Amino acid sequence: MPSTSFPSSLRAPVLVLSLLSALVLAGCGSSSRRVSYEPEEFDSTTTHTRNYAATEAQTCEAARRALLSQGYMVTAANADLVTGRKSFQPAAEVHVEVEFRVVCAREGGKSGKQSTVAFATALQDRYGIKKVNNSASVGVGAFGSLSLPFAGSDDAMVKVASETLTDERFYDRFFTLVDRFLEGGGADAPPDMPAEAPQVPQTPPAPATSFPVVPSPNRG
Repeated sequence: MPSTSFPSSLRAPVLVLSLLSALVLAGCGSSSRRVSYEPEEFDSTTTHTRNYAATEAQTCEAARRALLSQGYMVTAANADLVTGRKSFQPAAEVHVEVEFRVVCAREGGKSGKQSTVAFATALQDRYGIKKVNNSASVGVGAFGSLSLPFAGSDDAMVKVASETLTDERFYDRFFTLVDRFLEGGGADAPPDMPAEAPQVPQTPPAPATSFPVVPSPNRG
């Protein structure tokens, strides 16, 4: 088979076209490779949810007490929502914060009994220390152009990661604690409202004071 040869004037354009074709094919090959993320299968409804035979207010009150018992600082609490935050220090230059959120929704049952489904989600934020170097110089006029450099650093906490916790054992322990507070009967009253209004004693009215009538003196 005779070999095909190109004139010297056409060799450069042909070489450029060959390189472009190779780049296009490489791009098509790389675009077909997708980054693999953890898939959302939506095949389980028990990790973040539990059903309780109680009202919405009772369930959220039990969730509030469960978070308080574990050192969480409650940031919001009402009849259908509770949020709390807790800080951790796993290393010297690592700070972790967990924000817990519980939503209580009424569950419609055919038996007519009170039922509530609790949705729990915990978000973990991780912070790291970022060092910023600063330098300054001081000029001393009495000694001419004498400059003394001073170096320093400012440390700042920056968020380096954020992740929703998905460990089933973590949520199982929380829901078990909520169930314990519901069984104890201490979550009957809704948040921020006492179980019974205190009775204020009424002060009896003071008796009426009578003054003697003094007859006026006769004149003339």
